[in-house]
Formats: sequence, C-alpha cells, structure tokens
Amino acid sequence: MLCSRFLKPPKEKHGAIYMTFERFFDGMAGLYDRTLKVVLRHRLATVTLSFILMVATGFLFIDLPKGFIPSYDAGFMFGLTLAAQDISFDSMKEHQQALNKILLAEPAVGTMMSFTGAGFGQSGNTGIFFISMKPRSQRSESVDEFIARMRGKLFSVPGILAFMQNPPPIQIGGQFARAPYQLTLQGTDTKEIYSWAPQVEGMMRGLPGLLDVNSDLQLASPQVFVDINRDKAFALGVSPQQVQDALYTAYGTRQASLIYTPSNEYRVITEVEPKYQRTPEALSKLYIRSSGGQLVPLDTVAKLIRTTGPLTINHWGQLPAVTISFNLAPGKSLGDAANAVDDSLRKMRLPASLTTNFRGTVQAFQNSFRGLSILLLVAVLVIYIVLGILYESLIHPITILSGLPSAMFGALLTLKVFHLEMDLYAFVGLIMLFGIVKKNAIMMIDFALEAQRKEGKRPLDAIYEGCLLRFRPIMMTTLAALFGTLPIALGAGAGAESRRPLGLAVVGGLLVSQLLTLYITPVIYLYMESFQSWMRGHKPGQAMQLGEAQAEPVLR
Repeated sequence: MLCSRFLKPPKEKHGAIYMTFERFFDGMAGLYDRTLKVVLRHRLATVTLSFILMVATGFLFIDLPKGFIPSYDAGFMFGLTLAAQDISFDSMKEHQQALNKILLAEPAVGTMMSFTGAGFGQSGNTGIFFISMKPRSQRSESVDEFIARMRGKLFSVPGILAFMQNPPPIQIGGQFARAPYQLTLQGTDTKEIYSWAPQVEGMMRGLPGLLDVNSDLQLASPQVFVDINRDKAFALGVSPQQVQDALYTAYGTRQASLIYTPSNEYRVITEVEPKYQRTPEALSKLYIRSSGGQLVPLDTVAKLIRTTGPLTINHWGQLPAVTISFNLAPGKSLGDAANAVDDSLRKMRLPASLTTNFRGTVQAFQNSFRGLSILLLVAVLVIYIVLGILYESLIHPITILSGLPSAMFGALLTLKVFHLEMDLYAFVGLIMLFGIVKKNAIMMIDFALEAQRKEGKRPLDAIYEGCLLRFRPIMMTTLAALFGTLPIALGAGAGAESRRPLGLAVVGGLLVSQLLTLYITPVIYLYMESFQSWMRGHKPGQAMQLGEAQAEPVLR
C-alpha cells in the first residue's frame, strides 16, 4: 500500500542514487546467472559441499562454549561481605566502613547503601552493600570490568572479604549467596557433610576459571555452653526457665516497653552494659533471683563450657546441606565450568549417602540447554510438516530445508570468530534464522513447481528460470532482515552486550546462507526431482537427462 502511494510512475526519471543501486543490482544478477550455470554443471561437487557444511555445523555446535543468560550492564551491582566468625558487631561495622570508603572513592560509583549484621538470610559476621553506578557515558568501564578491577582492592582489606556480583537480568531459583552459581552438598549425616564439604570446596578452588569460591559452612564459631546443675539449682530455688530468662534479658532482645511520640514509636530493649558483653567471664557476674528472693550468681548453679560449633545449620529440602557458590572468570563459559565440576566430583568418589546438585542458574541452564536442543529439532520438524501439507509432497520440504545447515554454519562460525557463547539469545537467533532462510528456498521452489505443473517445463529449466526471476525479491528481503538486525549485532544501546549474540547469529547466518543457498537449493531440487521420478517408476536418470537435454542451450 505504501509503495502504491509513494513510488513514482516508471515514465519519470529516477535519481542518481536509484540508478547507481540499479546498476549494482544488474551486475549482481548477471554474475549470479553466470555462476549458477557453472554450479548446475557440477552438481555432485555442490552436494558434496552441502554435506561438508552439515558435518562442520555439527562440529561447531558441539565445540562452541555453552552459556545461559549473558551478563549485561544495567548500572547496578551488589556485594556480600564475610568476616571472622567470632567478630563483634562494632568490629564488623568498622571493617564494613573501610570497604565503603574504598568503593565511594571510585569515580564510577554514583550512590551506595551498606548494611551489616544479621539479616537478608545471613549471619552476624556478614554484610551487604548495593551500588548504583553512574551513567555509562560518564564511566570508562562496564560493571563486569569494575568488579574485576575492584576484586583485588577489596580483598586487600584485612579481616574481611567482599564478593561482588553483577545480577543477571533473570534470577532463577537458588538461594541468596555470595556468588551467582551454586553447588549444594546434601545428606542426612551432618558429620559426613561437614567432613566432605571443605574437600569439595578445595577441589573447586583449584579448577581454572572459577573465582570467588566460598561456602556457607562456618564451623569455627566460638560458643559458651551453659550446663545447669539442676539439683543444686532446685535446692537454691532457681529453675532452668529462670536461667534462660536471665540470659535473654541480659543479652537478647527482650522488649520492656514501647514509647510513643507524635511521629514515631520506639521499642525499649533490656541489655547489660556493653563492657559486660565482650567476654564470657562477665557471665559470672550475672545474678538470678531465687524463689526465696535471694540473688544467686549464675556460676553457682551452672558450669560455663567454652567450645566451637557451626554458626548456622543450613538446610535444603528439609535435609542438612552445605552450599558452595562460585563465579566465572572472564572468557569461561558456564557449560565448561559445570562439566569441569561434574568430572572432578566423579573422580572424588563421594559416599553414596551424599548427593551433589547444582542450584539456581546452573541447574536451569542444564535443564534448558537440553530442552533448547530438542526445540531446534522440533522447529525443523514443524516446518517440514507445514511445508509438506502446503506442497502435498514429502520430498520438496527437504529441498527447502536444505539451506538450514549453511545458515547454522554461518551463525555458529560468527559466534566462534567473535568469541561468544551459544547462550539463550543465540538460540533465539537460530530459530529466527530458520524462518528467514527458508523463505529463499520457498521463493525458488514455488516458482519451479508451478512452472512444471502449469507450463510443463523440465525441472532444470524451471529451477533455473525460478532462480533468476526470484533473485531480486530474495536479495530485497534478505538485505532488509540483515540491516534490521545489524544494530543488535553492533551492540548499540543500553544492555546491548547481552543481545549481541542474537544479532551476530542472524547476521552471520544470513551472509553465509545467502551466498550458499542460492546455489545449493537448485541442485538439491534437481536431485529430489530425479529421486521422485525414480520412486514413481522412472529410470533413475531419465528425468535429469531430459532436463539437461532441453536446457543445454540455456546453460551454454
């Protein structure tokens, strides 16, 4: 409709730009005519090339690193901090503030929020900070580059570790950990888990490409065990509940009252003075009022035993578990990292009572990659069924699909050249590519079949004429798709680095398939027509020989 309104009548003269493009296209059409004649004379070599491309496509698909959801720069990041298990809140606050000063001194940091202490599912020796980066135009590095540079600076602060993350655009399962990729060690025997978890963590630290390997297992937390002498306590009129209440009042968060003001309310919490909260010896100065009204020292009715134990006991699915989280080094694919961990775990020969499972993103990646591989096959099968219904043929849908290996080869080769992974976006690009590429073959095959049925032309004449007549619309639609996808391939716009594999897969696939399918599809069509004639009772070479005889003057 737009063309009918805006295109000029053919009697009017076209501009210089139009004539330049027209001469360029005429030259391309003439070159295609001459090369097509050569290819049709060497059909066996063309089919051999097609099979070589199919094998090379399979090799690239297996060899290309596999990823899932690519990282992108949203101008936001967060980090989790970890200190010694016996650290006090005041000391933890000082260490956290030391990290904050380093981060706030960076010119790329816009705003920052920092918290410490128990919260966000973490223990008292942990903290968290959130950073909003300045706009991309005001900083010279991406979020991932900033994290890689700051990793060494923050680890240089004594007494505290910082694990920074660039959150993915889609968070899938798992738990809130100090790194995005997680492996969970699970079992019924806590001693067995606590024995093997450090060994698994050490193994993962030694694998190349894994960074920030850490676990939520903390077994060296200092503890004071209050062993109540019940006989002596009852003799002095002190019950175990009174001991528990006294400890909770002195060191817990018992709320004594609530103060209301016109704009807020304040909870009053009972506690002993801070100087009596630092050492276990202060417990001996804690007194309990007996049922007779006398004050009884705590160490009179209880024995204080110093020991160490787990800071927290974590569970997953109602069973004790230890989660080991890790990050990936630049250039390391998630698929290679997961395979390396699985191979090392098999060599360790863990007890049968222990199970190891990836959680969150890694688990979703392993499940989704198998599903996406099947999805590609299903897409090809659906296309074959639909084309078979449209053309009422079991043969020529294969002819139309013969261009897909060259398209996949171009897409995978482009990803390989640019050192990108086969991730979720690249899979979407492949499926898009299937729909774009097969229309080239449909244009040629549709014309050839109509010419055979209505005009009685031989297969070679029909496909040769169809290739030349449909060359212009094929080039127009391909160039439109190519230039439409080019901005995505160039990586323009916010967060474009995550979508770049999609654009490169489509652009690379179109460039290679456009060059090859224009020659491979006619040859496959002739072989399929010969095979179809043979299936109907003709001699194997009869249909092909007739086509060659009639079209011989044309090919000369």
